Formats: sequence, C-alpha cells, structure tokens
Amino acid sequence: MSVTRHLVGSLVAAFVVAGCATKGAVQRVETELVVLRTQMARQDSVRAAELGRIIALQQRTLDSLESTRESIRQARTELRSDHLDIQASLVTIQELTGQSQRRLSELRRQIDDRLERIAADTMEMPLPDSGASVPPPITPTPDQLFQASLAELRRGSLGTARAGFHEYLRSYPTHTQVSDALYYLGETFSVDAADSAVAYWREVVDRFPDAVRAPTALYKTGLSSEQRGDRAAARAAYQRIIQQYPRSDEADLARNRLASLRP
Repeated sequence: MSVTRHLVGSLVAAFVVAGCATKGAVQRVETELVVLRTQMARQDSVRAAELGRIIALQQRTLDSLESTRESIRQARTELRSDHLDIQASLVTIQELTGQSQRRLSELRRQIDDRLERIAADTMEMPLPDSGASVPPPITPTPDQLFQASLAELRRGSLGTARAGFHEYLRSYPTHTQVSDALYYLGETFSVDAADSAVAYWREVVDRFPDAVRAPTALYKTGLSSEQRGDRAAARAAYQRIIQQYPRSDEADLARNRLASLRP
C-alpha cells in the first residue's frame, strides 16, 4: 500500500515539474488516486476481518485448552479422593480382620483354659478307697441342661451348645422343651452346615406343628432354600406358613418374600 502511494506521488510530482500537466491529466490522476484509495481501504478491511477471525480462533483455542486443563485438574482431584477412600476402606478391613483374629484367639484361649481346668480338677480328685462307696454322679435337671446349652449358644460356643442339646434330647426325649431344643440345635448348624440346620427345623415343624417356634423354623427353611437358589422350595415353605400360621409374625414376612419371588 505504501509503495502504491509513493508511485502516485511520484507521477504527480513529475507532471508538475515537467510543466506539462494539463487540467484533464490532473483530473485523471486524482480519479486514479480515489480508486487506489478505495481499493486500499477495501484491502485493509479484508485484512482486518481476517485478523479478527484469526484472533477469535486463537481465543477459542485458548478457551478449549483452559477447559481441558480444568477437566484434568478435576479428574486428578477425584482420583486423589477415590484413592484416599480406598486406603480408608483397606484400613477398616485390616482393623476388622485383626478384631476377628483376636476374637478367635480369645475363644481358643478360653477353650484351652477350660480344658486345663477340667484336667486339673480330674487330677486333683482323690481316688476312692476300694471299700468306700462311690457317690453317684450329679445329673443336671432338664431345665438346667437346656439353659446351660442355650447360654453356650448365645456366647458363640456352637460346639459346646450342640453337644448340650444333643445330650438333652438323648436324656429327656419327651420333655416339654424338646421342640425348642431341636430348633436351637438347628441354630448351631446354621453357620457352617445349612443342610443339617434345615433338617432339625423341619423336624420341629413335622413333629411339633403347634410349637411356638414352628413358624419360625419353617420360615428359616424358606430362607435357606432361597440362599441355595431353590425358589420352588422357598415358595412352598412360605405358602405353608401363610396357610398353617396365618396370624403369626412370620406370615407377614412370608408374604413379603413371596412377592419378591414372583417372576
């Protein structure tokens, strides 16, 4: 653009210097100057528009980069938070595992102490004289044996409770609490031998259908069937509860379980 202006100025100066510049020639030169200025203004406008587009494109690029940086910062923050949550969960699991191990160690120590006391008591018992009469062993009453076995179950001593209920059923097979003993005997197997637990619960229902714990035993057989994936057996147990024990608390629970088992 500056070169063009310089050339136009040089032509005008040449006409003036030569002294041969007529009025028409001067007008033509002025017209050409107007045209050139118009063209130059148009070119400046085009360049300005193009420059504006370039600036706008750069700004959009910068905005996109800033948005990407913000997304990356947010993702890093979330990952850091998730990492902290995972670490906290691992610490909790380790603490729970440690508590379980301490509980097992405590139970083993209690059993060992009990065995040592029994052995010590046995060793300290005086041997009877050959001519002396030996007193008969003390036999617990049915209620004493039942309550002692139930206390062991509630303390978590499943093996001891199981042995006590077995002895109760063997020694007092016709006692009034036989149905309860069968039910709790099933409870001692519910953790590690579900099939045995179900067998004793079914015996409660079959032998003592009017017992207080019969609907509970039947409901637990249904839950056990669900856990094994036997939906048909579970439905049968729940329907039997509703039919035989419609006013029991287990009947309401059975209706809810049946609703959840619908296809």
